[in-house]
Parts: sequence; structure tokens; C-alpha cells
Amino acid sequence: MADFGASTLRELVGFRVGDQAFCIDITSVLEIRGWTPVTPLPEAPPYMTGVVNLRGAVLPIIDLAERLGLPTTEPSARHAIMVARCGGRTVGLLVEAVSEIVQMNDAALQQTPEMGQGDGAGLIAGIFAVDGGMISLLELDHLLPPLVDAA
Repeated sequence: MADFGASTLRELVGFRVGDQAFCIDITSVLEIRGWTPVTPLPEAPPYMTGVVNLRGAVLPIIDLAERLGLPTTEPSARHAIMVARCGGRTVGLLVEAVSEIVQMNDAALQQTPEMGQGDGAGLIAGIFAVDGGMISLLELDHLLPPLVDAA
């Protein structure tokens, strides 16, 4: 039997990408910023929109819609950038809107259906079914390819 005590609650930041709801662990989020135009990088993957200057540091911006294989939109003032730790790196995640901080019980997290090993395999850690809808929990450590050791 699942333990529904406080020890299994996790705080998550909810956000929207297109018509879908997603969330990530709040401990991964460093800050939430409004949209600012990016400087494109040549030869970057299609999901990397470019970089911005974050208090003197170069911050890569990942378009989550593109990375998740969802329809993309032109970023506007209504979009947001969530600065987060992702696979040991700090990145900006472009989302359409940040909705709220929610507490979810780990026991309510359902497995993602097996759909094969496409480019997005492993990006969704599980799905919470809530109020007739679904919120997908992103696995940030699988969002970017691993760093190549240059040594």
C-alpha cells in the first residue's frame, strides 16, 4: 500500500507548453524571467533558440515545445524563461506560461506509456492525472545530450 504521508509530497512548478501542462521539481528552478530576445548560435540543435546574457553569464535557451516535438510558436512577451539546473548545467527553458507551484504526492505519479525509443524517450518521468486533465513531469536530466569529455 502506498504511503500518502507528507514524506512523499513534492513541490513542483507547473507550466504550459502549447495546450499541454508540464511540471518540474521546484528545487531545479533557480528563477523565472520574462522573455528576452536571444542571440542565435550557429550549428546549434533546432531546440536551442540561442543564448542570453544573465547577469554577465551566457545562458543557453531551450525551446521546450521544439524539444518535446510539440508545435512551436514565435516567442513573445507572454512567454517565460525558467532558469533551471538541467543535467548538471544551467539553462533557460522557454515556456508559454508558468502557472503555479503545486504539491503532488509521489504515489499519484503514473508511469509514462512505453512508446519506443524515439528522440524524446525518457523526457517524461511520469504523469499526474488531476481534475480531469494530466500534468507531465519532465525529467530534466534527459533534456540535453550528455557532455562529451574533451580529455
